[in-house]
Amino acid sequence: MRVALLSREYPPDVYGGAGVHVEYLARELAKLVDLQVHCFGEPRPPGPPGSPEVIAHPTWDALEGDGRHLGALRTVATDLSIAAGVEGAELAHSHTWYANLAGHLAKLLYGIPHVVSVHSLEPMRPWKVEQLGGGYHVSRFCEQTGIEGADRVIAVSAGMAADIVSVYPTVDPARIQVIHNGIDTDQYKPDRGTDVLEAYGVDPDRPSVIFVGRITRQKGVPHLLDAALALDPEAQLILCAGAPDTPELGREVTAKVERLRQERGGVIWIEKMLERREVIQLLTSATVFVCPSVYEPLGIVNLEAMACETAVVATATGGIPEVVVNGETGLLVPFESDGAGGARDPDQFAADIAERLNSVLADPTLAERMGEAGRRRAVEQFSWTAIAGETAALYAQLL
Repeated sequence: MRVALLSREYPPDVYGGAGVHVEYLARELAKLVDLQVHCFGEPRPPGPPGSPEVIAHPTWDALEGDGRHLGALRTVATDLSIAAGVEGAELAHSHTWYANLAGHLAKLLYGIPHVVSVHSLEPMRPWKVEQLGGGYHVSRFCEQTGIEGADRVIAVSAGMAADIVSVYPTVDPARIQVIHNGIDTDQYKPDRGTDVLEAYGVDPDRPSVIFVGRITRQKGVPHLLDAALALDPEAQLILCAGAPDTPELGREVTAKVERLRQERGGVIWIEKMLERREVIQLLTSATVFVCPSVYEPLGIVNLEAMACETAVVATATGGIPEVVVNGETGLLVPFESDGAGGARDPDQFAADIAERLNSVLADPTLAERMGEAGRRRAVEQFSWTAIAGETAALYAQLL
């Protein structure tokens, strides 16, 4: 079975959850099928024995420029290159709107099945118009075309499956299959070292709350910073967050961080992409990990924290309740959307985040128990081996 896996991201250029998913899924799928990965960017060096062949597709030089819309056009141009490059594959499997159009074109060109993995939905991220301008409407077109034309649609959670039917009602629910994201618990496991903590000024003897993620409206960073004003003053707030989607959002977050530093202190903001080893040690040392997302189809980062034996406080939205078991592996924060990508009552949302974080910070025994339960759940329920097996079985149904 010759399968072409299509993705914008692939190591070493991975910046989001979908890229993490593709990295680990490809590693395991390569043991089950004849796999070729097509991604964006510069040529990748050969991987270790058993790794899939990786073909990178560079951006069309003629579309270089600073216009917000040009990013979407560059994506479409790269998709044309990928569609041409997958000739000979028996099935195309695309991830995110960045590659959905390429998969759809491959289906039309070569008469092969197209499988789409849905990690998020563009219509549910309206704030992206700030980032992409008119390119946002192009991204929505690419996603809709790919999903509605796909032979099978993989949703990373049951919540995501419900959203797909809501947003794209022409998609037959019988074509949707839920296959969760996973976690490599041999790689993500507790690291009790302190060298990384020392490098970034984290006090291992003080309780801490940690956030790891991009600065986007989706991840809810401004809500977290508002909540942090009410955190136990003894707790450190560690923000592993960089690359704001827009300059405006970057300025908003910077202003809120400065206010926090003036009013309570204890804020450590790491504004760069960290190595995986660094993230693992920081997660392990934290009392509690916080995921204040306003939209999250599943949230691999919650699994990463759980695998590191860290309690989780996360928004009860999307697929998060399928990962974080309220009262067992962490605490869920109620959330009601305003319909435009934010919280209906931002002040109450921030207060609820702070209340749950403080309840974990105040009870180290509870935090430890939740962390241990989270590790067990990650190991038992979310292995990449099982997820790749489900995915290969789905392929076999179409060939």
